[in-house]
Amino acid sequence: MIMQPQADWPELTRHLKQQASELGFSLAGVTPAATPERLSHLKQWLDNGYAGQMQYLENRRAAYEHPSHILDGCRTLLMLGTPYLFSEQQRHNPALANGRARVARYAQSSHDYHDVIRGRLKSLKRWLVQRCPGAGVRGVIDTAPLLEREFAEAAGLGWVGKNTLLLNRRWGSYFFLAALLTDLPLQVDSPMTTQHCGTCTACLDHCPTQAFVAPYVLDANRCLSYATIEAPGEIQPEIGAILDQWIFGCDICQEVCPWNRKSQVTDDTVWQPKPEFAELNVIEILEMTEEMFRSRFRSTPLWRSRRRGMVRNAALVAGAQRLHAAITPLSAMLCDQDPLLRACAAWALGQIGGTVAHQQLRRASQVESDSQVRSALDQALRRLSSTL
Repeated sequence: MIMQPQADWPELTRHLKQQASELGFSLAGVTPAATPERLSHLKQWLDNGYAGQMQYLENRRAAYEHPSHILDGCRTLLMLGTPYLFSEQQRHNPALANGRARVARYAQSSHDYHDVIRGRLKSLKRWLVQRCPGAGVRGVIDTAPLLEREFAEAAGLGWVGKNTLLLNRRWGSYFFLAALLTDLPLQVDSPMTTQHCGTCTACLDHCPTQAFVAPYVLDANRCLSYATIEAPGEIQPEIGAILDQWIFGCDICQEVCPWNRKSQVTDDTVWQPKPEFAELNVIEILEMTEEMFRSRFRSTPLWRSRRRGMVRNAALVAGAQRLHAAITPLSAMLCDQDPLLRACAAWALGQIGGTVAHQQLRRASQVESDSQVRSALDQALRRLSSTL
């Protein structure tokens, strides 16, 4: 790094924050690069198995120890927040019709937030390097090994709530976090040292899967967001049985938070939700081919689960809703090449029940060779045999 001794770091920091604001980062604060105080909590969380099958977290355990693992010589971090709640109407959920399922608010626009924020970070980096040639600068979002909520708290952006999300008095928790790491000595901000959740436990009490084993501790294995987005394979039956509302993500612990009931909405049009993404038609998803899924969801947040994950979720929603209109596509899914989807179809048909579902399950059980699918078929048949 080529550093000019006469550089006015407070003035540069002020202009950098102004530039960030113009790029859509409504929250900005600077904190020193340091070993996170809650690093031991992360290690204990991983040791307890609360990360589920997100093995990448364990694989990068050591990298979380200091931001210098992301940027060599990192001295300060500009922590950034981008609100995504676009309208008051988006804050409230209308009655959900049978055969429909919700999508988390962050994923309701037509843009993948990674692409949008990454582009804005590149612009911000370019601005800073032009004023400090030779400076080391790197922008990251939630794919880097950074305890972003802790650093955001240290930068004064908000406090970590009992649902483990960062909360801000003005924006609630409906915002994306990002960071600009640099080896420049930017002027640091005062950390958030107070916690404003008080005795409220709404987020913990309303979680339908009881995923919070304690305040500030989430067991991802029981989280609907993890199950519908991150989990690569079979979803636990007890979770699938209550998956009647959400097909991609979950906002319940945010919806019930008092800070989100009065949070401000953004005028950043890139986050304007598409009505067809707020709720999805379960039957349409079940009948989607790979080409259809790619055409509709490529370059959107919903792409992350891929067709396999989304069709799996749709099957579980159909079963949880006892959606009789789904019997035909679920029956066709019993012949899918993917054993996971065949097993999910078997479970769903067992939940829906009826003579037709029973017949389809019996027919499939006569030709199925995969042991796990056979087990799902047998369980579904036993369930229906007791009701017919």
